[in-house]
Amino acid sequence: MNKKMLFTNGLLFASVMGMTEMVLAEPAPSVEDMWKIIQQQQKTIEELKTRLEQTENTVETTQEQVVANTEAVEDVEASDGVATWAENSSFGGYGELHYNNVDGKQDQVDFHRFVLFFDHEFSDDLRFFSELEIEHALSGDGEDKPGEVELEQAFIQYDLNNNHSVNAGLYLVPIGIINETHEPPTFYGVERNAIEKDIIPATWWEAGLGLTGEVAPGWKYDVMLSSGLETPTSGSNAFKIRNGRKKVAEAPGEDGAVTGRIRYTGMPGLEIALGGQYQADITQGAADIDATLLSAHIDFRKNGFGLRALYAGWWLDDGAAVTGPAALGRDRQEGFYIEPSYRFPLTGWRGEAGIFARYQQWNNNAGSDRDDNEQIDVGINYWPHPDVVFKFDYQFQNAVLGDHDGFNLGVGYQF
Repeated sequence: MNKKMLFTNGLLFASVMGMTEMVLAEPAPSVEDMWKIIQQQQKTIEELKTRLEQTENTVETTQEQVVANTEAVEDVEASDGVATWAENSSFGGYGELHYNNVDGKQDQVDFHRFVLFFDHEFSDDLRFFSELEIEHALSGDGEDKPGEVELEQAFIQYDLNNNHSVNAGLYLVPIGIINETHEPPTFYGVERNAIEKDIIPATWWEAGLGLTGEVAPGWKYDVMLSSGLETPTSGSNAFKIRNGRKKVAEAPGEDGAVTGRIRYTGMPGLEIALGGQYQADITQGAADIDATLLSAHIDFRKNGFGLRALYAGWWLDDGAAVTGPAALGRDRQEGFYIEPSYRFPLTGWRGEAGIFARYQQWNNNAGSDRDDNEQIDVGINYWPHPDVVFKFDYQFQNAVLGDHDGFNLGVGYQF
């Protein structure tokens, strides 16, 4: 070991010894001092424990308040119907645009119908349905505003039990095929068939009270007591059924009507129905003409093949010798149609297509010697989506007032 290392080690030893002497020179704390320190520490611990308990109480109170506020909000929403309204209400609609090119009759474009639905369920057994429609895009005074704004449905339905319900309000008369189900994707052809326009005056609604239900598996019924028709008693439309619709717009209430229907739907894809209506006076006191409607139809679809066939006929009282229904040949008004079809998926394309043919014959003057109106329609529907349809058809019409051949184009939707 050289002198330099000895000197360094000696210096370090002296430093350590000096610091030790300084520490040892400090007097040790007495028992009383130690007791004071312990008491001070205990006091600090107690203060920290108190603060911790206060913090825990505050957190617990806050949590309880949050839960209470949440429950209060839920109670308010339920009492105000906010959440219930949103969950139990539904919105929908349908519409159709037509282009008609028919010899001697039409060459026009028309947004024929724009319809909105609003429905609400008050409870599991009580609900509301409505339907608001704009026809021909523009309504108002003058020939350049041919449209109408119409309330087609607004009624309450109440379930008596699982099989029977009561309807009350303004709703569609339960008769025929098209009258209750007439959204564009649900039928073939651009225009609705003539039988369910001129004989059954679809779309046809009345204000009334009715029962609907199922009496046995597959056997369903409808009964409706309602407001009635008011046909003109003079002019070219005298006693013509379609011109008797009042659409529940300050409609007369002198003579109502009763409608009944029985349907069989016990086989998948099949509906067979028989229905009718009786009204004691379809002129509402002007001529005292009672009227009876009978209708029967079949609607069958299986493996793409479809068949619809319908008959409807009115029998009216004879009335006055010169001006009554019998004198005008309108004591009997009737018609029928038959419509086979085939629907199939398109390979390599989106959606499905369907082809159809329809033969229809009708006469609002069937009580006279006037010839029947006849029409043959052939065409195709294309559904890129089940709720959207494009349509094309060609018609050959041999009518009393002239032949009207031509084609029709249409696009329609429902949601």
